[in-house]
Amino acid sequence: MNLNRRNFLVKSGVGAAALATIPGIVSASISTSAKSNKLVFNSKDIVLFQGDSITDAGRDKEKQFANNQWSFGMGYALLAASKMLHVLAEKELTIYNRGISGNKVYQLADRWDKDCIDLKPNVLSILIGVNDYWHKRNGNYDGTVEIYENDYRALLKRTQKAFPGIQLVLCEPFYVLETTAVDETWVEPMKKYQAAAKRISDEFNTIWVPFQKVFDEAIKHAPGKYWTGDGVHPSMAGAQLMAEAWLKAVGIE
Repeated sequence: MNLNRRNFLVKSGVGAAALATIPGIVSASISTSAKSNKLVFNSKDIVLFQGDSITDAGRDKEKQFANNQWSFGMGYALLAASKMLHVLAEKELTIYNRGISGNKVYQLADRWDKDCIDLKPNVLSILIGVNDYWHKRNGNYDGTVEIYENDYRALLKRTQKAFPGIQLVLCEPFYVLETTAVDETWVEPMKKYQAAAKRISDEFNTIWVPFQKVFDEAIKHAPGKYWTGDGVHPSMAGAQLMAEAWLKAVGIE
């Protein structure tokens, strides 16, 4: 690469991402040794992605089909599911996305029978927690981190009671600074929600996807707004970053 062009890319911010590949960022954030638990996929397993708008990603809720791009939206769940269907084609997986924008943990619980139990998943991935803080911050919710943790724990106990052998993937709620909605005042409160989610992951022996660590590494290579405009909802690059982090964490390369 021409030196002047390289300097231009670095100064431009967005182009700086070209100097560090997404797989490189993910590898720096999720080590192979950290994958103590890997998903084991059996033939015809059912995989379910759950969460809020980050998982929802604008999916068509009138057509809640498995293995269908319109039913997956435009986020990390679509990208991760597409890769699974490609590399594990012989497993004939059935994959659903049932994330709903704005959800907090208690709202997952309210719809859990229809959007989880009835689907009979073998693998369940959950990303939840941003709204539990953000909606409290803007005065639209009076929950606490203790409520978040207790509700989350109860939801997983309910799930394991229905499906004792279910494989769980818990994703870390995250924030990215220097974006339109997120500033330094998010840091300390969100750390408490992240710690609560990690405690639950450890308690239930789930696979843990450290999205905060991934984005913290990513912003060393390109500005926060390259990965997410508002600090929460990923851009195209951010969605790809999340998908590759999720896949690496569960053992799919």
